[in-house]
Amino acid sequence: MKPEIKKDIRSLNQKEIEEFFTSQGEKSFRAKQVLEWIWKKGCTDFEKMTNLSVNARDLLSKTYRFSSAAREILQTSSDGTVKVGFRLEDGHLIEGVLIPSGPRITACISSQAGCPLACDFCATGKLGFMRDLTAGEIFDQVVELKKINETGKQDSLSNIVLMGMGEPLLNYENVIKAIDHITSPEGLGISPQRVTLSTVGISKMIKKLGDDKVRFSLAVSLHSANELKRNAIMPVSKSNTLLQLSESLRYFHEKTNSRVTFEYLLMKDFNDRLADAKELAGFCKIVPCKINLIEYNPVEGIPFQTASKESTTQFKLFLESKNLIVNIRKSRGKDIDAACGQLANKIKDEKDKVSEI
Repeated sequence: MKPEIKKDIRSLNQKEIEEFFTSQGEKSFRAKQVLEWIWKKGCTDFEKMTNLSVNARDLLSKTYRFSSAAREILQTSSDGTVKVGFRLEDGHLIEGVLIPSGPRITACISSQAGCPLACDFCATGKLGFMRDLTAGEIFDQVVELKKINETGKQDSLSNIVLMGMGEPLLNYENVIKAIDHITSPEGLGISPQRVTLSTVGISKMIKKLGDDKVRFSLAVSLHSANELKRNAIMPVSKSNTLLQLSESLRYFHEKTNSRVTFEYLLMKDFNDRLADAKELAGFCKIVPCKINLIEYNPVEGIPFQTASKESTTQFKLFLESKNLIVNIRKSRGKDIDAACGQLANKIKDEKDKVSEI
């Protein structure tokens, strides 16, 4: 008979923790102290909760556990980008990245271990899907990347993007719970305006974001405004057409009055031509928006290549001629495994080679 697995303390709310303490003869106010340690201080060790009695800490450690994401691998690029591999308690590896860009320091975090969507250009898609991350595991990435940034004595963490491994809207409940703790005054207290959720465009869930009147920003990984091209590289778009996506984005904007960001990976000879720019400009009229043109970071085993500087410049100039706000996001961490999924794929390949020996 297998031993009973302890419940993750971070899956409980204040009332549930209060009930636990009172059932053990402890004061209910201990729950508020525990929650402050967990969500405001990012503590994942009951023994470090020093304003709790020894008995209270002992009760917690005997009853509960932390399902946490622990830093295992750290890579630092010559451009200052830091890639972190987080090991989950069940052995899966997920990734987070700390990206300095002028005065901005951005933490890019994951929402799933692997990804079920299998976009052709993405290294994470090669891994397949393992599972959703808990709210605590999402939260842990921000805490750890924040610590690394502070250790480096750089400017304070300015932005958080859920743009790492996985599709955030397919792990909606845990993602929203994690963002709540990241932005709450009882949590890390980071402004919701500094948090961006990036999605491939799950239309139904974008409408839910609107219904929930979220205060964080929304980015859509568009990569093409041509239905056939988008279907070719993003299988999910076959059930989330450009028409459905445009309707959901209009709905989201009506509910939140928020501007949408369109993320567009420029890939050589695929979506970097003037005709592609014209289609993108037409699609972007649906809502107030800005466009991030992203330099593609080539991935081993994936055929797409980086668009030329000339085609990137012409693409940007055309969009700007249509009065669109456009930024170019250069690829960071080229000398390390910075692209989403590269590190996890590398570790997986090394394990596969060992098992073959």
